[in-house]
Amino acid sequence: MQVVPQPGDPAGGPQLLHYPEKCLGCGACLAACPNGALSAGEKGVQVDREKCRGCGTCADQCFSGALVLSGKEMDTEEVMAEILQDLPYYRNSGGGVTLSGGEVTCQPDFALELLRACRRQGIPTALETNLLAPWAVYEKLLPELDLLMFDVKVYDEEKHKRWTGVSNRAILENARKAAAALPYLVRTPVIPGVNDTAEEIGAIAGFVHSLGGDLQYYELLRFNPLGRANTPPWTWQTTLPGCGPAPRRTPSPWPRPPGRRGLPRCALARKEDSRWKTE
Repeated sequence: MQVVPQPGDPAGGPQLLHYPEKCLGCGACLAACPNGALSAGEKGVQVDREKCRGCGTCADQCFSGALVLSGKEMDTEEVMAEILQDLPYYRNSGGGVTLSGGEVTCQPDFALELLRACRRQGIPTALETNLLAPWAVYEKLLPELDLLMFDVKVYDEEKHKRWTGVSNRAILENARKAAAALPYLVRTPVIPGVNDTAEEIGAIAGFVHSLGGDLQYYELLRFNPLGRANTPPWTWQTTLPGCGPAPRRTPSPWPRPPGRRGLPRCALARKEDSRWKTE
């Protein structure tokens, strides 16, 4: 049994979302919680994240939607039952199933099992990943894929550490290995104040060009801050609290370097290829 989290889930397991503005003050959740994680405060129900185990008992008693459990446990058979409902669509459209997240490689065994189940049904498979997992994880997953999708957010290592908290050396090395193994596409979310310069986008484009292999395209994605709406319910912090979306008309220098480097034409986009179902 594995957790299928809501996209953007920072912890990888079922998470209790708290929307205090919806609370009616009925107190049903306080009596229901088996871990004593809830208490009544001046601003309504308070959630002690150290005590909360994400069991969802309180959410079951909350009919106003102030407490909601995000994510649930499903086994491979249950996920495949959902996927197979769309089998005629996959066959008619030429699309398939994309494993996304969160980060899929946090559950590599489950991902591998699900990919193999899709392949047995003749369903094309794709994977979205940050490429930060050990290469041994990708060695097992790549043979079960038809397409790999990954981001290169920042090329400069120190800047990457600043904004993500980790080095990008493993990411870039995994990208080189993966590019030699299967078709792939690369994306860069263009984030104002982080990587929206000709120098940074040009450096990323140069790296992508050096990968070779079966590159489908390199895509520049307009930064979307909508995920910030999930931050208060989880009470997690973001390093981009005031960052807005990239403008629709961006200064001309930075979209041009990818084209000059012989890459497939880049584009600003906000949606996935609609043929691929994301699980």
